[in-house]
Amino acid sequence: MNCCAGIMQGLHKLLLFHFLTCLGQNGHGSKIINGQKVPENSMLYMVSVHNNRGHVCGGSLVSDQHVLTAALCDKKNASHIFLGPHSVKENVNPYYVEGKVIPRTKNGKVIDDIMLLTLHKKVELGNSVQTIPLPESNSEVKENEQCQVAGWGKTSTDGTIVDELRMVNVSVIDQQVCKEKWPDIPPNFICAGGYGTNKGFCEGDSGGPLVCNGVAVGVASVTKKFNCDHPDVPNISTNISKHIQWIRKIINQTKELE
Repeated sequence: MNCCAGIMQGLHKLLLFHFLTCLGQNGHGSKIINGQKVPENSMLYMVSVHNNRGHVCGGSLVSDQHVLTAALCDKKNASHIFLGPHSVKENVNPYYVEGKVIPRTKNGKVIDDIMLLTLHKKVELGNSVQTIPLPESNSEVKENEQCQVAGWGKTSTDGTIVDELRMVNVSVIDQQVCKEKWPDIPPNFICAGGYGTNKGFCEGDSGGPLVCNGVAVGVASVTKKFNCDHPDVPNISTNISKHIQWIRKIINQTKELE
């Protein structure tokens, strides 16, 4: 490796570390801004991730024993999840987190804000609980594509966590525009919501899915400095298609142990 290449590699690692530090400081947890209540018989894959104090993050059911959420939610000591009723107050049947997997670099640092939870037992799928389809490896979403985010998070920057699940439509933002607004962004992200609009997510919604055409393409990750009403930068979601191989590998390993 020549001198210049070594300098560029070191700079890239420094920028990654700076960006992921900003994730922890600026955007852990998120809410649905200017959304609407979700009808009871829709988005049956949504998961409320809890610690001993209550709801901390969103998530999505991707198999009968696995939940996809954000890696930063691990800092909130996620211990169990609730499925089923759209009102978190109605939940009485917790599923406990038995295992957590977060993709890491060789030095142990988190690269992308994504985490797969293994539940202590299988979920009974049916009319009230369903899994959500996942994308193919390295699939792409188009600029201006209409997608949805949902969660139980705040509905304004200074608001409180809501009881009933809410959702909002957001548009996919061009990757180059996103990189200009987030100069330190790693490559495995999708930008949708925020950026001059009054729609998106914020505190309490991180970990929930970015859904395009019925497929979970992203995991809600970060806004800027908890500003959720009129953010001047795009909302960031981790690109699930970049991680689909290890997600499916873990799901298959769990099945093999049955």
